Amino acid sequence: MLKKIFEHTHPYEPFLFKEATKLIVGTLPPPRFTTGILKEGDVNFCYGSKDGQLWPILDKIFNLKLAYETTDRAILQRKKFLTEQKIGVCDIVSRAERSKIDASDLGMENVVLRDLIAYLKMYKNVDTLLFTGGNSKNGPEYFFRKHLKDYHLKLSLISSDVPRIHSFELDDRLIKTVSLTAPSGAANRAVGGLEAYKIMKGKNPEINTLDFRVLQYAQFFKN
Repeated sequence: MLKKIFEHTHPYEPFLFKEATKLIVGTLPPPRFTTGILKEGDVNFCYGSKDGQLWPILDKIFNLKLAYETTDRAILQRKKFLTEQKIGVCDIVSRAERSKIDASDLGMENVVLRDLIAYLKMYKNVDTLLFTGGNSKNGPEYFFRKHLKDYHLKLSLISSDVPRIHSFELDDRLIKTVSLTAPSGAANRAVGGLEAYKIMKGKNPEINTLDFRVLQYAQFFKN
């Protein structure tokens, strides 16, 4: 008996506007956002999973007092914040196939990428890409490196410390990329193994993996 393949398509168009200077770049939201069968506490917008940590991280950094609910109000709060901070969202995966319906990046097969470079050519004020994950297989940086090859471009290393920072030239622009520690519960174990986290935890035992990411993200999300 043939396994049924789940067509995992991205449910949201990129959130882009001409004033944007930074872009958040991930892969795909959990499959339930494609089917529209959301959980209580999900927000029907980019990174809206109740299990995700991007919005709780940004909430802490900017003291946003966000609603975590499936309402228009919650969506508008997030759009307002992004617009005010000149941050767009353009996940790199357009669609993929899954033999197992879960949210793991590794489970994606026959992946179709968005033409992120074409978007960058249209939105010329963008100078920073904020990857919600690194160069592990099927992560945002991993796919972006593949995408750059189509344009005969490549990343140049700026810093190998976590989060790793690269840059690339596009026309007459220098664009920086930052591979943030993934804002997912699944990444908590990896955070716990980071030397920087161990040092921080040694100095302050009250620190947890969310706090670590709040401090990391603040460096790059704050203007």
